Amino acid sequence: MTVEVNGDFVVFLIGMRINRIWKIHKWLPVASAMPKMLHELSQDPESGFLGFQIVGTFQPVIVQYWKSFEHLEKYAKDRNSQHYPAWKDFNKRIKSNGDVGIWHETYKVRAGEYECVYNNMPKYGLGKIGTLVPAIGNKSSAAERIRSTMK
Repeated sequence: MTVEVNGDFVVFLIGMRINRIWKIHKWLPVASAMPKMLHELSQDPESGFLGFQIVGTFQPVIVQYWKSFEHLEKYAKDRNSQHYPAWKDFNKRIKSNGDVGIWHETYKVRAGEYECVYNNMPKYGLGKIGTLVPAIGNKSSAAERIRSTMK
C-alpha cells in the first residue's frame, strides 16, 4: 500500500532523552506532558493537527502531522493549551541543566513531494492521515510513486 495526501502538510518530529535516569522527578513530568497535548489536539479538528505516531520507549520520538506550519505555531504559542504550561514548567525546572534532553524538527512537505510504502503493516505514519491505495501500476516503486504524485 501507499498513501495519497491532499495538499501540503507539515511533519513535526519531537523527542526527549532521559540523561539522568535516577532523576525521575525531573523527567517524568516531561514524559507525561506530551500525552496530554496529543489528547487535546486529537479532540480539536480545528487545530490543524492531523495525527501522530510514537516511535521508541526510552528515547521516544513522536511523529506529528499538521495541515500547516501556521497551525503548529499557533498551538505552540497558545497560552490556553496544554503546551504552554508544560513548556513553562520545563524552563523553570530543567532548562539547560542536562537532566532531560528535548528536541524537535519541522518539515514542510509540498503536495506530491513524498512517497511511502506499507507492506504487512497496519495503518502507520502517513497511512493514518492519508488515503491508503494499492502500490501497483504507476505506484509500484519509490521512483514511480514520487513521479506519479508530482503530476
